[in-house]
Amino acid sequence: MARKDLLDFTRDKMQLVFVIIMPIFMMIMTGFIFPTENSLKDIPLGIANQDTGQISATMVQALTQMKTSDGSHIFSVKTYTDVNSLKDAIKAQKINGGVYIANDFSQMIQQNEQASATIIPDQSNPQISQILTQLLQQVISGTSTGIAQTKVGEMLRLSGTANPQLTQLDPAAIISPVQSATDNLIPGKPNYFQFVAPGIMALIVMMSVMTGLAVSVSKEREAGTLDGLLIAPVSRLSIILGKAFSQTVRGMAQGLIVLLLAIVIFGVHVYGNWLIMIVLMFLGVFAFMGIGILVSALASAQESAMTIMMTFQFPMMFLSGTFFPIQQMPKVMQYISKVIPLTYEGTALRKVIILGAGFSSVWTEVLILFVFGAVMLAVAVPTFRRVITK
Repeated sequence: MARKDLLDFTRDKMQLVFVIIMPIFMMIMTGFIFPTENSLKDIPLGIANQDTGQISATMVQALTQMKTSDGSHIFSVKTYTDVNSLKDAIKAQKINGGVYIANDFSQMIQQNEQASATIIPDQSNPQISQILTQLLQQVISGTSTGIAQTKVGEMLRLSGTANPQLTQLDPAAIISPVQSATDNLIPGKPNYFQFVAPGIMALIVMMSVMTGLAVSVSKEREAGTLDGLLIAPVSRLSIILGKAFSQTVRGMAQGLIVLLLAIVIFGVHVYGNWLIMIVLMFLGVFAFMGIGILVSALASAQESAMTIMMTFQFPMMFLSGTFFPIQQMPKVMQYISKVIPLTYEGTALRKVIILGAGFSSVWTEVLILFVFGAVMLAVAVPTFRRVITK
């Protein structure tokens, strides 16, 4: 049965091409639509600097010279006269954000008062706006820290005549007595592609098994060939397992295509054990197989099967943490995500691929996937037998 389905699949050249293209399209699309540090280049930034002091000029120069890790300029700076012209330029989409520096900026700093530089984001693009605001805040914060260190150094030097020990103090230690240190579990810098690749692998496996099974059986039913299979000297269970195995092969192949693209194009590294990763993919097949068999039994036509599948797949796609962290969702959605098996499949693969986790770190997800798959199969197989016998 599995050989028959795989032969039918390979003979349909159009279907074969699209099965290969789908994971490639999904990975490339999701890999390039989300902004990263190196993908943000020459962002149009407006600056209205009404101050004539050196401090504001230094800050503007720092913004102009900001570069990504590959050496490209982050901002393409355009100058404006006042805050209103900045806002008009943002409304006209000529720039993605602006910085306004008032004419008393340097004067207030010299008088030991707190000055401010105003950031005006483009709220029509939240993702770009958030990244741009963070970059601007880093520059402003760095300028502020530099000014503070200079002032504290001068104060210590002047006070050192009365107390020589003060000259031994470090201005940076006074301003920032506590520093943060990062100790990564794995080498390198994390990126969005590293996060999304395991989720897409789990998603591809889920879609291939669920949709493939439902469409395969409903197609046989519409063509009238299912009756021939039922009267053949094979058990009903053999028919189910054969079709499930053929869809498993397709799902695993597509999942490995996603992983290969992630490694070759996006520089994703697999830090964990490959055997554990493959076992988790098979567990994902096992978990979703029951749903596919159940739908294939209930759907009388391909159109019905696809409609039911889409009803199941869309919520799982967006609530399982495949593209966005579950922690960013509202609490109600987080609770819903905990009953979706795709959540545990993606989480387990992410632990192994990104963090290099062993089996002891993913046994909870393994147990949940196994129990879910066993329960669904216990319901789906008898239902399938009963329906096709009728």
